[in-house]
Amino acid sequence: MDPLTTTLALAVLAVLVVVAASALGERLGVAAPLLLVGAGVVASLVPGFPSFEVEPEWVLAGLLPPLLYSAAVSVPAMDLRRELGAVSGLSVVLVVLSSVALGGFFALVFPGLGLAWGVALGAVVSPTDAVATSIARRLGVPARAVTILDGEGLLNDATALVVLRAAIAAAATGVSLWGVAGRFVWAVAGAALIGVLVGRAGLWVRSRLREVPATTALSFAVPFVAAIPAELAGASGLVAAVLAGLTTGWRAPKVLSPGARLSDAQNWSTVEMLLEGAVFLLMGLQLVGIVRDVQDEHAGVGTALAIAAGALVLTVAVRAAYVSLLLLGQRRGAGRTTERRDTFARLHAGEDVGHRRSRRTPTERQLEQFRTRVARALADLDHLLAHPLDARQGTVVVWAGMRGAITLAAAQTLPAQTPARPLLLLVAVAVAVGSLLLQGTTLPWLVRRLLPATPAGPAQDAQREVVRQRLVEAAATAGTADPVAVLTAQRAALLSERDLGRLDSAVLTAALAELDADQIALEVRSRTG
Repeated sequence: MDPLTTTLALAVLAVLVVVAASALGERLGVAAPLLLVGAGVVASLVPGFPSFEVEPEWVLAGLLPPLLYSAAVSVPAMDLRRELGAVSGLSVVLVVLSSVALGGFFALVFPGLGLAWGVALGAVVSPTDAVATSIARRLGVPARAVTILDGEGLLNDATALVVLRAAIAAAATGVSLWGVAGRFVWAVAGAALIGVLVGRAGLWVRSRLREVPATTALSFAVPFVAAIPAELAGASGLVAAVLAGLTTGWRAPKVLSPGARLSDAQNWSTVEMLLEGAVFLLMGLQLVGIVRDVQDEHAGVGTALAIAAGALVLTVAVRAAYVSLLLLGQRRGAGRTTERRDTFARLHAGEDVGHRRSRRTPTERQLEQFRTRVARALADLDHLLAHPLDARQGTVVVWAGMRGAITLAAAQTLPAQTPARPLLLLVAVAVAVGSLLLQGTTLPWLVRRLLPATPAGPAQDAQREVVRQRLVEAAATAGTADPVAVLTAQRAALLSERDLGRLDSAVLTAALAELDADQIALEVRSRTG
């Protein structure tokens, strides 16, 4: 069989395996990534099966940007904004703390490794995986906890990669703390600017395309259009892809047709499943080769596994300590949150709360902007008070922080001169696989034990009633009998409520989906009638 035919056959086989793992995992109640890692290991043991050595940059630059973009599009930006404090702490502070703690541990257990290389390996295994946290979402974990996990998984990769590169530079030539800080600030800020600009520009172009397949095809280029210039500018391509996705998810309901958004959702879910499967399948395929490299160097597979077990325990311990402090801070700040809520409630009611008045008379636009900010702040505080994070949700946040694709890809970027490189690679992969195996298989039990499913309560019923009222009001004030125009007015009314943060994301998403379905049905009937 010629090489091209072999490659095509392996690609088709990989697709079949990914689909089978997805279907089988759902039936067995086992996470599909675990099945795919196992399938990769089994395949690599088959005599005559070709060996795989995938360049890590293909994973970092080729697979992760579209995966993170797709995840970011589906994350409610309103919820992420509300949890920005917790997300930024987990994405930056926790990654740095974990890298340093693990660095000290690795320097202690690896004779001659040194702290710099230890921190580099610590940075490799510190970030959680955005793909792995999808397990928590499917289990019905409360929305606040899922948003925190999603936001952390989307943004902590940049911190880990900056720490990794800084540690490698420190091991080679030395680097200053200010240099690391400046590099990180630019990695995030530069990437954020590029990502937002690309996201808005992509929507502007796509909104002017009439053919739905064309606009969906163009969406496949957006994460790369964001990531590549960011990397060339020395910023984080992954953060740029995430910001492009968040911008697209926020603005798409306003500028793209329902058909285009439905096509995006369906096609991107397929791409996401295949790319996610490919990442974990590749992890399994390369695991046996990494073990053989360690054996060839007589480094000791058992030693690597023991060190990986210790590192996994340490990552969970550091994470548990940080999340405990986070919950303690939120609990202590509950009183201040209530006071702020009362202040904004009086402002919203038009009362004078003693703030210094401006000497200039505000314009109507300034007053409207002020009212919008007050209404949004009031809605945010109401949401936080109505959905507090308790110890049970905090436990789930700790245990759902699994390692995955980014750990494998980042580990393989360790330079050739890294001391005991094959052994370090095996430790990193063992931490990732062990995390998925231990935490991924026990997370469903933990969620069922700590967070039993509860039916929708009065709060969601009240939200649905608000949606119904807004739809009726928008239809009455549309001033036209054209059904599509009425649907457009109703969608605008719901998006206005979204911008103010007064509707839960789940209720809002369901209502917008119904409007989209109605509009698509009307458009189909008009074309076929």
